[in-house]
Amino acid sequence: MNLRNVLLLALASSLAMSAAPVVIFIGGLIGGDLSSNPRLATLPVAFMVIGTALSTIPAAMIMQRLGRKKGFILGASGGVLANLLAAFALSIQSFPLFVTATGLVGFHLAFVQQYRFAAAESASPEQAGKAISFVLVGGVIAAFIGPELAQIAAHWFEQQFVGSFVVLALLIALALLLLLSIKPVKDFQAESDEHHKPSVLTLLGRPGFFIAVLGGVTAYAVMSFIMTATPISMHVMDGHSLEATARVIQSHVAAMYLPSLLTGLIIGTLGVTRVMGAGTVLLLGCSVVALSGHGLMHYWWALVLLGIGWNFLFVGSTTLLTRYYDHKERYKAQAVNDFAVFGLQAVASLYAGQVIHGLGWQWVNLLPIPLLIIMLISLFWLARRQAE
Repeated sequence: MNLRNVLLLALASSLAMSAAPVVIFIGGLIGGDLSSNPRLATLPVAFMVIGTALSTIPAAMIMQRLGRKKGFILGASGGVLANLLAAFALSIQSFPLFVTATGLVGFHLAFVQQYRFAAAESASPEQAGKAISFVLVGGVIAAFIGPELAQIAAHWFEQQFVGSFVVLALLIALALLLLLSIKPVKDFQAESDEHHKPSVLTLLGRPGFFIAVLGGVTAYAVMSFIMTATPISMHVMDGHSLEATARVIQSHVAAMYLPSLLTGLIIGTLGVTRVMGAGTVLLLGCSVVALSGHGLMHYWWALVLLGIGWNFLFVGSTTLLTRYYDHKERYKAQAVNDFAVFGLQAVASLYAGQVIHGLGWQWVNLLPIPLLIIMLISLFWLARRQAE
């Protein structure tokens, strides 16, 4: 294993990923202040997700053409500029410009998602999982660094939160310096078969593939829907402090990433459908806890369950997905999955603002339940089919 590369990527991830929890934490609050329509409060968060979704495939193409290192430098440079643009938008109180800036933050995050693949390429096949785990730990660190520094810097300038985005730009600039030290590794990508391109309907016609995509969509949509609405419900509607709200979001993001160190082992022991089922049940548990009260610990436990449930269902869905396409179909299959997952995540983030303002926290937690029940029924059906 090229341990130096893996450690650099893990450190860079802990800095560069900080942008995501910060936008999630304060994006809805800023949107509520800047927008004339409170139902558009979560538009900045939705645009970050849309930016990520639209940039995923271009990021991969840039990596293939320029190489990992140059691609990462380009992505990080875009991240610095995006956060400076967000700071400027806040200084002039421009909601459209701020939404544009968070969309560009999504462009940066699409490149950050490639860090784990670069770590895997820096290790032998038997050590790839360990290398990826190192990078995933960066997400846990980012969950604490980002919101913590965003709070500290929130009042540095006349307009609230301008300093938060200046600090994010500095963190990503530090990540950029680390990325400059990465050593190139040979990319062993196999040549694609131009004559073997299955249609989207062919792929989705495979029950296992469809359920894997449904699992990824469910995990991300439910997680984003509830998480995006949480700061508004906690801080604006229920009067919990900004510090308490930050702790809940930090704990949630940590719960999303920490289990990754063990999820692969659990899947190998229990089986992928059982782990996906456990994740779905935990997401249902999130709704049950959230519906039981509005106290700080209700929010904390709900968001922790939301994070762990997301991890089990999403990692399980990704594992299941790889079993339902062959090597020649991988690019098309992964593209179909990613567009579905990130596209519907964006829709969920966008509608979270309308639901929390129009219907309240109760409906934010009631609406995901039918989708989660459908997910459980689908997993039960697939498990029975596989057992035959």
